[in-house]
Amino acid sequence: MPEKPIRRKKKVEEGGKGVERREQARTEGPVGRKEGSLKEGAGKKPSTPQEGKGDRSTLSDLAQLGNMLNGGSGNGNNSGLGGLGNLLGSGSGSSGSNNGGLGGLGNLLGGNGSGSNNAGGLGDLGNLLGGGNSTGSNNAGNLGGFGNMPGNGNGPGNNNAGNLGGNAGNGGFYGAGGSGNSGNGGFTGGGSNGSSGRRGGCSRILLFLVVIVVIFFLLRSCMGGSSSGSGTDWTTGGNSGTTNTTNTTNTTNTTNTTNTTNTINTTGTADSTTANTLSGYGSLSSLFGNMVSDGSWNGGSSNVGVLDTSVASGAREKRTKIIGNGRDQVTILVYMCGTDLESRSGMASRDLQEMLNARLSDKVNIIIYTGGCSRWQNNVISSRTNQVYRISSQGLSCLVQDAGAKSMVEPSTLTEFIQYGAQVAPANRYELIFWDHGGGSESGYGYDEKYSRSGSMSLAGINKALNDAGVTFDFIGFDACLMATVETALVAGQHADYLIGSEETEPGTGWYYTDWLTNLAANTSLPTLEIGKQIADSFSTACATTCYGQDTTLSVIDLAELAYTVPSKLTAFARSTTEMIQNSQYQTVSNARSSTREFAASTRIDQVDLVHLAKNMGTAEGRELADALLGAVKYNTTSNSMTNAYGLSVYFPYSRVSKVDSMVKTYNTIGMDSEYTKCIQSFASMGTAGQIASGGTNYGYGSLFEQLLGSGYGTSSGGSSYYGSSSGSGSLGADVISQLLSSYLSGGRSNINGLDENNTDFLQFLDIDAASEYIAANQFDPSNLVWQENADGQRVVAMSDEQWSKLQKLQLNFFYDDGEGILDLGMDDLYEEDEYGNLLEPQDRTWVSINGQPVEYYSISTSVTEEEYSIIGRVPAELNGDLVNLIVVFDSDNEDGYVAGAVYDYEDGESDVIAKNLFDGADMQDDSILTMEDGTEIEWADLSGDYEIRFLCDSYTTEGDYEGSFYIGDPVETDAFSSLHISNMDVGDGTIYAAYVVTDMYGEQYWTPFLEM
Repeated sequence: MPEKPIRRKKKVEEGGKGVERREQARTEGPVGRKEGSLKEGAGKKPSTPQEGKGDRSTLSDLAQLGNMLNGGSGNGNNSGLGGLGNLLGSGSGSSGSNNGGLGGLGNLLGGNGSGSNNAGGLGDLGNLLGGGNSTGSNNAGNLGGFGNMPGNGNGPGNNNAGNLGGNAGNGGFYGAGGSGNSGNGGFTGGGSNGSSGRRGGCSRILLFLVVIVVIFFLLRSCMGGSSSGSGTDWTTGGNSGTTNTTNTTNTTNTTNTTNTTNTINTTGTADSTTANTLSGYGSLSSLFGNMVSDGSWNGGSSNVGVLDTSVASGAREKRTKIIGNGRDQVTILVYMCGTDLESRSGMASRDLQEMLNARLSDKVNIIIYTGGCSRWQNNVISSRTNQVYRISSQGLSCLVQDAGAKSMVEPSTLTEFIQYGAQVAPANRYELIFWDHGGGSESGYGYDEKYSRSGSMSLAGINKALNDAGVTFDFIGFDACLMATVETALVAGQHADYLIGSEETEPGTGWYYTDWLTNLAANTSLPTLEIGKQIADSFSTACATTCYGQDTTLSVIDLAELAYTVPSKLTAFARSTTEMIQNSQYQTVSNARSSTREFAASTRIDQVDLVHLAKNMGTAEGRELADALLGAVKYNTTSNSMTNAYGLSVYFPYSRVSKVDSMVKTYNTIGMDSEYTKCIQSFASMGTAGQIASGGTNYGYGSLFEQLLGSGYGTSSGGSSYYGSSSGSGSLGADVISQLLSSYLSGGRSNINGLDENNTDFLQFLDIDAASEYIAANQFDPSNLVWQENADGQRVVAMSDEQWSKLQKLQLNFFYDDGEGILDLGMDDLYEEDEYGNLLEPQDRTWVSINGQPVEYYSISTSVTEEEYSIIGRVPAELNGDLVNLIVVFDSDNEDGYVAGAVYDYEDGESDVIAKNLFDGADMQDDSILTMEDGTEIEWADLSGDYEIRFLCDSYTTEGDYEGSFYIGDPVETDAFSSLHISNMDVGDGTIYAAYVVTDMYGEQYWTPFLEM
């Protein structure tokens, strides 16, 4: 049994303020938009039926299949397979207004019944096999509302709720009797006015039903029955329903199908005292093996803190020739795009001061290009125009007073700076440092605050700038987030010998410059690996001191060795992974991907550690690739809590496949391995196909609240799917899936991860027939997400090991109805099990709170080593009027939790890069007085002061329309993030709606029925 994952300790405190909304904030969209699939694109009411309310169909492209195969005039409308109406029939039944599961099959094989059917499971089959005129106005129930299923009579069959309810009124299955009302009646019971059945326990009955329907279809022309009978033979009809020797009775049941009790009871009668909760069910632990795998892999070891000075035989010679004996001349080019890091927090000024504090020699020149900032927090650097400065043993001097107001994300600007720096400070060792925000392989480098709509400098743009500049470097470093990627290394390897960068987001403190610059000046012949090690070590030390609790990484990669050892191994790994995807092993690949260390997880940029991914794949090719990568990563540092970060990440799509096509274009430009390109396209294609088969992703909460507050549970809304206790089987056959995929590929591109006709070229790799067969055999059945009572009277979700193993993630979702609307309080990683391993209902009304105020909280990541753990989450807020996410940490040293800092949250369209993190003390400057070469005293702005924090929470109407982000509670004033107090407190007197959210191997999310608390 896999080891259970670490979950945070929940510190529950009494009192608190409860959730109290204030005036609406100025945000235009949900502040949580970057976390989960439901958030993306919300904020406006869907404008088309495929996107939201109206004809919102899980099978949107098949919603009107009524007349697809025959000549009827059915008008099927809503979700599930509802509205199939006249799929195979020739009648004129409307089969309208059909909702969840397989409801509303009305005239699937039959005649003229109107089939006005409602939500629930396989309910409302109306005239499934019948040729009569029954109206079949049937309501909710697992198998409720059979109406005149195989009968030939005209009974109205107004049947209501019940597991097997609604068989009454037709003399058994083959009787021609009258118009009974709702009732259990077993499979044999006819009669009238039977008692309605209870919910729950339908999965085995559904399987049995499929067999029965097939038999009925084959034998319907030669079998009949009377209007009365003993009830001991289900082919003869009758009124009894008391005993059922084929295990389908609702009163006495000896083989797992009891419906007269809602207890998970597999061995006895309704009043049995020998219930066995485990029998026939699995354990939640089957999910654990698919969840994030932390710690070092079996048989491997961490490379953190180990300097590797070896060089692979056959790797090219280094381009930079070190003279030795301290005779080398070094020029360090710093491309410093100050952006909001400087204008808000003075972080560029802080690093300039660290450079000035270094003891430099005449053999070291630091040339700095400044710009991209609306306000510099010192009295020297201009905010009006770009400039060039030099820091040398003589101090700070300005080389170019006006370099023009150019965008710093334009490749030509970088090219001009590199050429000028090499000209003004010639050297035999050149180093290039990119200073700003970073976005990894997808977005590249930089955010120019003065050209906020110009995007970032892509890897292709960086490559062009370096090609045009014509200078080779000893190392290229990124004092920016997320740039230690294989793709970055591919670009940098054409122009440098080493790459220094971070896999994870960087804290705002960034690199600490003073010490390593001093040491380099003392010996300009210092080996590049030693320089890199000092940069990484000083960065880690500074972060541990000033940014405690924030994840950090920094690695030094030998680009010459990488270029020699990795490409062939990457090709083989990609090819073998593609073959796995194409040969019915997609789940293996998906589980490996979902359990791999992911960076900037809440932003969904799909960047993962490549060594960890390769090892998780469990193939010989994966192990060989991992070994090659570990050989090329010469030094690696991480924070104590960070696990499975080995120095190089890679883009591997999972959360947001809408970026695949743009990444392929980037790959084609920078020369990325074509087999790897094919691999990610194949993986994204299969995942997308799985989501199409499940209905796609609806990025609004409309259908959620319809089920929450409307006519009842049981309807699926697609991709974010909400299944109620009367829901039928969620599995589809290969033929139906094939039609769905064909329809999607030939028509619209809505509801799947933001895809449209402009970003779905990757689907060319989809083999529809193979994908349909695989998905049909490897689907999670959401009809199992039902609340049942265990032997102790507790509500649980109990599923087989097979079903649990098809899932990869489990979270708790809390909503709060305060009388004005529905407030989304986010998702937590907390869940509990009963003694049998079943998922247990939430145990209290408490939620994550800061200073006594419940807040909108999202769990992001978990790291576990043998000695400690760290769980990181985020809380949307405004910090002194700017949008941020507070970084909340629960770790082995602080189990109650603390706020470790914040990160600015750019509004839609402002920037694609990821901001560096804020931290306590970020605004503190050295008290020493520094001057420029001309004697001008450098004054650093005093940015210290109190923070005003206002918590934000997304609110929706009961119809599911986003109505805004509201301030909740009173503003909090503090001078340090660390002074904020974390606990769990009662959310208040309003109604809570709680559900668990599970994610399957295709990235599809499903909700359990909501529990009102």
